[in-house]
Parts: sequence; C-alpha cells; structure tokens
Amino acid sequence: MATQERDLAINPIVPESVQHNTQTISNIRSLTSSLFGIASGILGLESYSGFIFYLLGTLLVSVLVWVILCRREQRSYFQSPVAELWGGDVLGGLSSFVLTWTLFYGLVRA
Repeated sequence: MATQERDLAINPIVPESVQHNTQTISNIRSLTSSLFGIASGILGLESYSGFIFYLLGTLLVSVLVWVILCRREQRSYFQSPVAELWGGDVLGGLSSFVLTWTLFYGLVRA
C-alpha cells in the first residue's frame, strides 16, 4: 500500500483516469463530427467550405472542452494535452463528418 501511495506522489497521473478522459474526448469528437456533417449538408456547403467548417467546428469544440471540462488546466487531465486535446481524433472524426455531410447534402438537395 505504501508503494502505491509513493508512486502516486511521484507520478500523480492515474492511467485509468487518463484512459477515461481520452475516451470521453473521443466520444465528444465522434458526436460533434456527425453533427457538423449534418449541419454542412443542410447548409449545402461544398468542397473547401465544408472542410473549413469542420476544422473550425473542431477547433471550437476543443476550446469548449478546454474551458468547460478542463477548466484551463489540461496538464491535470492529459499526459500530452496538445496531442490528445487539440489534435487527437481530428482525422478519425473526418470520416463520420464526410459520411453525414454527403448523406444530408443528398437528402436536402435531391
């Protein structure tokens, strides 16, 4: 027991908590990617304007997570905040964005 307490005092990052935080961010990004795709399709965005909408929306979500969930202390929640909070799953959410974007664009414009 004393060894675990000493390890937590030396390295206060708990792997289970980091894994939970990363999974939460991944879920938020997946959901918002689909929502941004729906919005892009309904708005009728095409080509670069749709991708710029996605990138700006993803940046907005990252800022909101940083302000609301992390309370501007991302080092307390992530081992590498730049990679996990600001850049993680941006390309992973792109496929769901494009899928819902083309689906709703086709539904609205057809």
